[in-house]
Amino acid sequence: MGPRPKQAGAQEDEDAVGWIRRYDMSVAIERTTGLEFAESAISRGQLVVLPTDTVYGLGCDAFTPDAVAALLEAKGRGRDLPVPVLVANPRVLDGIAANLSDVARRLVEGFWPGGLTLVARVQPSLQWDLGETGGTVAVRMPLHPVALELLARTGPLAVSSANTSGSPPATDVDAAIEMLGESVAAYLDGGPSGAPVPSTIVDVTGEVPRVLREGDVSVETLREVAADLEVAS
Repeated sequence: MGPRPKQAGAQEDEDAVGWIRRYDMSVAIERTTGLEFAESAISRGQLVVLPTDTVYGLGCDAFTPDAVAALLEAKGRGRDLPVPVLVANPRVLDGIAANLSDVARRLVEGFWPGGLTLVARVQPSLQWDLGETGGTVAVRMPLHPVALELLARTGPLAVSSANTSGSPPATDVDAAIEMLGESVAAYLDGGPSGAPVPSTIVDVTGEVPRVLREGDVSVETLREVAADLEVAS
């Protein structure tokens, strides 16, 4: 038998064993309580499951290496697949990414918030460990009110899909709980996520942007902003 879901209104107990803290984001009081608890959990280096505009994400503080290591362990994922970063608004980008080109900024202006992830050169002064990144960072601003509200509270989060390695991404909280259980401090339930379409990934580290993975935003749509866009073979 899997872990028991946390009942609405149940008393918070950080030492409780066998409880899953699940908050219904459609209920005002649970949304407030859940976001406050999630913010606190992240500040303590714990993991949180949150809804995004693609699939559910498993997140932690991007600047706490032990938390990122715990995220990778919970997923059963190696450091060779570094964790992307979610941000609350485009103004945060310059503190994370270095030497952004004009076309990269046009892509941000055109498709953030939304299903576009940019792979950029990381600011060398940042003290974090997201895995074997090769000096880059994959960063996105999601189009989901719960994700954005949490990010506004916490700052940048390292977020990967809420699933164990080799399993389909979770499109609802029940699926995330089934896979991740008590390794997660709080589950923010935003309802079904819809079709499990991943974000489109564009590498902007070179002179010409290059699509590494096509997903939510099509190549044709991207070329309306970046006409010279290339597609990785």
